[in-house]
Amino acid sequence: MTVKAVKMGCTAPNVYSKVPDGGWGWTVAFAFFFVEALTYGIIKSFGVFFNDLMESFDETNSRISWIISICVFVQAFTAPLSTVLSNRFGHRLVVMAGGVLISTGMVIASFARSVVDMYITIGIISGLGYCLSFLPTVTILSQYFDKRRSLVTALASTGECFAVFSFAPAITALKEQIGWRYSLLSVGVLQLNIVVCGSLLRPIIIKEQEEVKAQPPEEPTETKYMLENEQTRTSIESIDSGVEITTSPSNVPGKTKAEPKSEEPKEHIQILAENNSTPPEPKTKLLDFSVMRDYSFICYAFFGLFATLGFFAPSLYIIPLSLSLGIGKDHSAYILSAMAIAEVFGRISAGWVLNKKPIRKIYIELICVVLLSVALFAFPFASEFWGLMTCSIFFGFMLGTVAGTHIPLLAEDDVVGIKKMSSAAGVYVFIQSIAGLAGPPLAGVLVDTTHNYSSAFYSCAAGMVLGAVFLSLVRPCKVGLCHRPQRGAEESAARAAPDLPEDFIEMDIGRGENSGKDVPKPKKQALLQPSG
Repeated sequence: MTVKAVKMGCTAPNVYSKVPDGGWGWTVAFAFFFVEALTYGIIKSFGVFFNDLMESFDETNSRISWIISICVFVQAFTAPLSTVLSNRFGHRLVVMAGGVLISTGMVIASFARSVVDMYITIGIISGLGYCLSFLPTVTILSQYFDKRRSLVTALASTGECFAVFSFAPAITALKEQIGWRYSLLSVGVLQLNIVVCGSLLRPIIIKEQEEVKAQPPEEPTETKYMLENEQTRTSIESIDSGVEITTSPSNVPGKTKAEPKSEEPKEHIQILAENNSTPPEPKTKLLDFSVMRDYSFICYAFFGLFATLGFFAPSLYIIPLSLSLGIGKDHSAYILSAMAIAEVFGRISAGWVLNKKPIRKIYIELICVVLLSVALFAFPFASEFWGLMTCSIFFGFMLGTVAGTHIPLLAEDDVVGIKKMSSAAGVYVFIQSIAGLAGPPLAGVLVDTTHNYSSAFYSCAAGMVLGAVFLSLVRPCKVGLCHRPQRGAEESAARAAPDLPEDFIEMDIGRGENSGKDVPKPKKQALLQPSG
């Protein structure tokens, strides 16, 4: 089956007969690469401004760290709003508006006079823009791909890793030349390119092949069905009444009843033809909360909630942990860079493995989450540079396998499927916002209580283990706990329901039988007596 695309202008949606697995989707993947770099890449590279903000505002490290915590929380908390706006106004317009918000918040933050100003500008304004930019882009990218979805999404999501690897040294060098305020202003202007990326997100419409299939001439088809229907009806009436078989209307009992019946099949044919030519388009819900009744999605959402505890904290505490072990600042920076590079290979490898056809993707994700938990438990046992480097590379690789695939996996049938992916992604990221806000402060409280950075990694590992437990329940809930009772109810209802006719000819045959039965019995006996 070939994929047919109908293009109606540069701003019109792409219309395909099935998911293209390419086409304009490659342009969308290219846009997602830079959206990822200019959103999560900047968030993860924001640590280069920490010391400058502490000196300028005379604040503690914990108060400065709340800037990113608020930003990440707002980004995840407003995910349902992003879904509603995308379904109402389209992905392109929402992403472009998000790019404007991100740039505006970052530019205004360069003129901030207190850390509270940073909370509002970067935390709230830019945080809302991050949500409006990232989530619609990954959602529409999933709609353009089916068989290659995992691989393409993993490749495009490496923009975040390349941004962490390149932006941090570039911004550091820029600060030495023009200062942190103008450097932050330059970052805000650079993020305005998200608007350009958003303009490339052409919407996609999938029309089933049945609607494009065959459109035979209506008149010959109607004539053929009408003749067959008339002959069949007449023969049945004649046999039932005991008279000679004929197609003449004068010999058919119940002539007055036959005439309106002959018009009904025409109406059926016309209705069928109209339905085939212009099928009614289903109304898209702005936010479909029916996913919350799906046990498999609930388990997957709890997986995301607990797994998020282990996503951000290690990158924040790996350098303090290495410094506490007597490792120099330069070598500590190498450890963080190695983690970012390993994450690139992890994302690509996960996409390549999940692209294999016979593999059930939810189980591969479970294996990666278990190995990620092992990596987090390994950090406290490292006592020198090469031990931490090994743990960081292993953690970065496994983090890439999970971070680049956990949202696209919502489109798989084991979770919710592609049709509900947009609403499910909004609710899923909204639930993640709780862990995104509480994760880093929780790790910080444990560090302050125990005076040991290893406790932060233990808390992250515990959250990841709980996430693995809920992830292991997704598939059983989908095929066992939730659907078996429903299937049994459907089967019992199917047995109880009578078989309905599938064609209007059969319906008319039934009418013929009924009309034959309506013939008065005395007449029928009178006709039979001469033959006896």
